Amino acid sequence: MIVIDNLEQVANQIESERGVDKSILYSAIETALASACRKRLHSQENIVCELDIENGSVKFYTSKTVVKTVEDDSIEISFVDAKKIDKSYKIDDDVKTEFMPPDFGRIAAQTAKQVIIQRLREAEKESVHGEFSEKVNEIITGTVQRVENNNYLINLGRTEAILYYRDQIPGERFSQNESIRVYVTNVEKTNRGNIINISRTHPGFLRKLFEKEIPEIQDGIIEIKSVSRVPGDRAKVAVKTNNPAIGAVGTCVGQMGNRIQSIIKELHNEKIDVLEWDEDIKKFISNALKPAQIDEVIVTDEDEKQATIKVSNDQLSLAIGKKGTNVRLSVLLTGWKLNIVDENNEKQGSDSNVSLLEKMQKSKEEENSQSMEIKEEEALDLSNSSLAQAISKDSSEQNTKEEAQNEEVKVSTEKEETNEKEEAPKE
Repeated sequence: MIVIDNLEQVANQIESERGVDKSILYSAIETALASACRKRLHSQENIVCELDIENGSVKFYTSKTVVKTVEDDSIEISFVDAKKIDKSYKIDDDVKTEFMPPDFGRIAAQTAKQVIIQRLREAEKESVHGEFSEKVNEIITGTVQRVENNNYLINLGRTEAILYYRDQIPGERFSQNESIRVYVTNVEKTNRGNIINISRTHPGFLRKLFEKEIPEIQDGIIEIKSVSRVPGDRAKVAVKTNNPAIGAVGTCVGQMGNRIQSIIKELHNEKIDVLEWDEDIKKFISNALKPAQIDEVIVTDEDEKQATIKVSNDQLSLAIGKKGTNVRLSVLLTGWKLNIVDENNEKQGSDSNVSLLEKMQKSKEEENSQSMEIKEEEALDLSNSSLAQAISKDSSEQNTKEEAQNEEVKVSTEKEETNEKEEAPKE
């Protein structure tokens, strides 16, 4: 008889360290020993192994199914023969006969060990996948293990994840062994194991920070309706109160901004505009475009969610924002295509034929497409890309300057020609 010493103690330790249920370990041992025994005997019989967890003893049986007519005597037994063993046997019952296993030998023992290890690894992967799948769309805390090509390898306890450069807030830096909070976007299963995708730029990261820092949101008194971000620069959060006696914006910001300051610090000083959500889309759009003062919101196509925003000349640049940030965040926040118009001279602050939302969605799709081409094992290095963008930007600015200079030359030439005509003596 085979006896496994300290079986339950070892099982408890593995369960504690790897998060693998003890029953999986017991099942793996039974399967591995049965397989090793079958190979040792060169048998086609159905050999099963049973563990006695209390004393660690192992028993081996051949198992045969009761049938009327035997076709394969290695796995089947006739109804007549089964009745000779025990009169209670019926068709399709399993007849188990205990036998003494042979000496396994080194090769068989090694095979059994490999089967057990492989089964434990698979079980551990399943356990990790299940654990982190429950944490998708949540914030978790990890530790920076090392930095490679601007990417951070994060220790999450039972597994690791990579915080790629593209998922980092611009300008933020972390040191080895530093604690870091990240947002789990999704969990993937691959042949190489689980991939935990994490981010600090996802809008959900900001949403969850609000939920953690503001008790009224946790209690359901205040509700976050939508979030938009330009990571590291600026963000907008639309909130709604479910209690008329409690102001949504003031509660989120806190006295002297004390509640929101910790969130701003976590986001590397990203500016956050907290604004009132409104069921009336016109009011909501006006709130979203603050601090600009909006004169009128005209819904041009409700089905396509398109609107024209009229502002005075002195509010136009404020409505659009630096590098278009304000209108871009407002578009993402409301989900509407917005066209900013100076009502004094009806000059548009954005293209009328192509909406800003469509441009951003197209840009995002292209960015995601490029990101998918990066191999899992490669660290994301954007130095060449940044250089190319800088060159492209310089080139674009240079072309713009040259066009402006050409226009000035053209205007100057026209003025000179006009002056020459005026100065020419009449015949």
